[in-house]
Amino acid sequence: MNHTATEARPTHAAAAAAADRAQQAIGQIAVDLPGSTAVFRRLKLDFCCGGQIPLQQACASKGLPLDAVLDELSQLERPNTLPVTESPEAMVDHLLVRYHAVHREQLPELIRMARRVEAVHSNNPDVPAGLAEHLEIMEAELLDHMEKEEQMLFPLLRSGGSSLAAGPINVMRGEHTSHGLQLDRLMELTNDATPPMGACNTWRALYTGIAQFSDDLINHIHTENNLLFPQFEAEEQPSTGCGSGCGCA
Repeated sequence: MNHTATEARPTHAAAAAAADRAQQAIGQIAVDLPGSTAVFRRLKLDFCCGGQIPLQQACASKGLPLDAVLDELSQLERPNTLPVTESPEAMVDHLLVRYHAVHREQLPELIRMARRVEAVHSNNPDVPAGLAEHLEIMEAELLDHMEKEEQMLFPLLRSGGSSLAAGPINVMRGEHTSHGLQLDRLMELTNDATPPMGACNTWRALYTGIAQFSDDLINHIHTENNLLFPQFEAEEQPSTGCGSGCGCA
């Protein structure tokens, strides 16, 4: 009996969370849940000017099945926890699903919203001028980076790695450093992803999405640099001097 009750709790909790979200204003969901704006836009649900309407009411007015919309939104809840394993194969699988696929979803929607905010609020002194262009640069470089990992490095690591892995890993580490500098610029453009007072729902949702993207990219890089790559890098040899040829060995 206790076992059955324990199994029922997650279902009850999930149902309660879904019921709460159904009554939540669609604009607030857009602000709080990164990725939801793409869902609402595809379903033609107005989260900006009409964002004060509860999700349940918005779905009913469009003849949309509430349960299906709630299920789609629930898929956007993405944990940052790693698999409980140090297996390179499992770690690569996690990286592909949790970060590579997610970045490919995140960036086009962030770019679209950035363009809209820059156009609609061009006269606002707080408008993040140049944000869409910067996100486009980040997208191009990140897509190229992930393609190289998927086509070259990850298959090599899945096979157990070899002396050939050190070179590609070093290149990826260098590109990670570049991504970090781009993130710094992203935070400068957006005041650390903090919307100004009176910002519309689209602007607020944009910055929520940027904060999530930043966290995801940081965790993505951390997983590779500090957990995956060291498994394939040879330990550094003890230093025999400063390397300058001064004879201090």
